[in-house]
Amino acid sequence: MTAEPGPFMRIAFRTRDAISSLFGVKRIGGFSGKRREAVQAGDRLDFFLVEHSAPDMLVLTERDRHLDVMICLSIADHLLTITASVVTHNAFGRMYMVPVGLAHKLIVSRDLRRLKRRLAEIVSAPSSERISDA
Repeated sequence: MTAEPGPFMRIAFRTRDAISSLFGVKRIGGFSGKRREAVQAGDRLDFFLVEHSAPDMLVLTERDRHLDVMICLSIADHLLTITASVVTHNAFGRMYMVPVGLAHKLIVSRDLRRLKRRLAEIVSAPSSERISDA
């Protein structure tokens, strides 16, 4: 979903970084679009720290003095579960999450629709094409 960040996401991250840096929040730069074959605990995936990496689970975090973010992707019985959690530490973290929370609802909904379409394309493709697309 973040392998091909479009112009909207690049602008959104630049705007986020410009405004947030005025309040001492570090710049995150957005998603690079780089694909990684393997990651292990301690690696960085763009601005996220890999806390746990296993064939069936990936846990990513980003922490600062204003808030902590955790993303967990897990697979069990062909079911992908994505869990996101944000813990705010102060008033700035809570204020920051008001517009960011609203934006994330729109972005995540769009990205999940895109993922659903892509998975449907892969499933409906002839089996000889599935291996190269997956």
